Amino acid sequence: MIVYLDTSSLVKLYVEEDGSDEVRQLLGDAEAVATSAVAYPEARAAFARLSRERHLTPAAHRRIKAALDADWPRYVVVHVTDAVCLRAGELAERRALRGFDAVHLASYLALVESADVDLAFSSFDRSLARAATAERRRLRSSRRDRSRR
Repeated sequence: MIVYLDTSSLVKLYVEEDGSDEVRQLLGDAEAVATSAVAYPEARAAFARLSRERHLTPAAHRRIKAALDADWPRYVVVHVTDAVCLRAGELAERRALRGFDAVHLASYLALVESADVDLAFSSFDRSLARAATAERRRLRSSRRDRSRR
């Protein structure tokens, strides 16, 4: 199984907060971790905000950035192509998502369509998680309809 992490889930691997144990447990059975390329700057922005707000010491901030940089090459990174952006625009409208949330969902769906493995989606943003479930269901339904023709 591949687990797709949006930024809210990815950050929990580096910063101990509610849900961190849940994400680590989900990854325990994973063959690979996937995310969108936008997760890197989003995570770095989250770490910087936590540092500015003094939730991270300067040393902890440096360690967390180094850990992300060390781990990044091991992630399956979905690049933000024109196709992903166009789909994200449609998803943003259809599911009332913010821009980068729509990019995460479009990235996940691109993997679902291209990979022949089980893919799980992890997000602590309720509207994004609901949208991912609905879009995955929609995708399955359209595949069934095509196979009946």
